[in-house]
Amino acid sequence: MTNPYVPILIMMAIAAVMAIGGVATSMIIGPKRYNRAKLEAYECGVQPTPHAVGHGRFNVRYYLVAMTFIIFDIEVVFLYPWAVAFTELAVFGLVAMMAFLFLITVPFVYEWRRGGLDWD
Repeated sequence: MTNPYVPILIMMAIAAVMAIGGVATSMIIGPKRYNRAKLEAYECGVQPTPHAVGHGRFNVRYYLVAMTFIIFDIEVVFLYPWAVAFTELAVFGLVAMMAFLFLITVPFVYEWRRGGLDWD
């Protein structure tokens, strides 16, 4: 009897060869047109400055959008098992999910009212 991990190792090896092969092919065949804009560092739309390391401040909205995305992404992940087992959970599952959705909606409404989602 063979080791059950052999197919997984073979698939990982094929994935590694495909990834490295794609990058190598791109480096060999791809165009090499460098200009000032391509060589410049990209910093989320904020122009980088020499003093930005210790003295510059990022806009808090970057972090608010990231946290909002994470919260609602996790919410959707928790909704999948509930949707699959909906008939087995009956009324308890419905009440628990409504409480969960309420607890997620309250901070969203709070952030919306404070203007955290406005990009003016």
